[in-house]
Amino acid sequence: MMDWTDRHCRTFHRLLSKNTLLYTEMVTTGAVLHGDRERLLGYDAAEHPVALQLGGSDPAELAACARIAEEWGYDEVNLNVGCPSDRVQSGRFGACLMAEPDLVARLVGAMREAVSIPVTVKSRIAIDEMEEWPTLDHFVRTVSAAGCTHFIVHARKAWLKGLSPKENRDIPPLRYDLVHRLKQENPQLTIAINGGIRTLDEAEGHLATLDSVMIGRAAYETPYILADADRRLFGGEPGPDRCAVVEAMAAYAEERMRQGAPLSAITRHMLGLFQGLPGARAWRRHISENAHLPGAGPEVLLKAAALVPHREAVTQPAG
Repeated sequence: MMDWTDRHCRTFHRLLSKNTLLYTEMVTTGAVLHGDRERLLGYDAAEHPVALQLGGSDPAELAACARIAEEWGYDEVNLNVGCPSDRVQSGRFGACLMAEPDLVARLVGAMREAVSIPVTVKSRIAIDEMEEWPTLDHFVRTVSAAGCTHFIVHARKAWLKGLSPKENRDIPPLRYDLVHRLKQENPQLTIAINGGIRTLDEAEGHLATLDSVMIGRAAYETPYILADADRRLFGGEPGPDRCAVVEAMAAYAEERMRQGAPLSAITRHMLGLFQGLPGARAWRRHISENAHLPGAGPEVLLKAAALVPHREAVTQPAG
C-alpha cells in the first residue's frame, strides 16, 4: 500500500474500527535514517495499534530503524518481503528477498535484538519459477529459526519478471490452501493471510484456521467494511455510521489544514466511503472536482455527503 496508507488514511480507518491493527505504507531504511522523520513516521496517538512497515536488506540499518520505530511508539515493526515493484527490486528488498531466506533470518535477528516490540515478516508464497510450497516452507522455517514467530503471507506468487506490480496483485492465482497448510504444520507460529479477501465473511472463514487476516485493497476501496469488524471479530461495538465519520474527518481536515496539509491529501482516501450506495458517484465526483481548488475547506466533505440520499443528516456549513 505504498503511497496509500499514510497518516490521513489511517486516521480515517481508525474512525471506522477501534481494534484492527493498522499498518503504515512501506518506508525504506534509507528514508527513515536520512529523511524527514516527522513526515515519514509521524502519526496521531489515536491510530494505535499501528505497525511500521520497513523495506531494507542491511541488518545494521534495519536494527537502527527498528529502534527508531520503538522510540516513536509503534506497536510493531514489520519487514516487507512481499512487494514486487521495480523500485523495490533495484534496492534489494521486498519480494526479491524471498530468494535469500538466510539473509532475511539475519535481518530479523538483528531487528529482534534491537527492540522489545514484535518484529513480523510479510511475504509472498514464492517468486518467479520457484516452487510454491517448498519455497514458502523453507522460507518460514529458516526465518522462524531466527526468532520470528509472526508471518503475514500474501497467498500469491510474485513474478518479478514479466508482470507489473498491479498485475502481481491479480494475475498469479491465489493459493489460500498453502497458507492454511503452513499454519497446520507450524501451530506454534502466528500466521496471517492476505490477498484477495474482500469481505468480513471471507475473513471469518479464514479465521477458523488462521490467527489473523490482513485486508488491503478492500479496506481501501470499500472502507466501510471496517465499521463492523469490531463487533464481528473483536466482540466490541460496531463502528459509527458514515455521516458521523464524515463529520469527524471534516474536523480532522480543518485541524490538519491549519498545519499545512492540503485538503486533497486527506479526502483522496475517503472516496470509497459510500461505495455501493445510491449517491456514491455524486459523493466521489464532488470531492474529486472540488477538494483541490484554491480555498477549498472541510465544507467540501459535508456538501459531498449531502448528495447521498437515504442517510442520516450531516451538519451543513453555514451559508
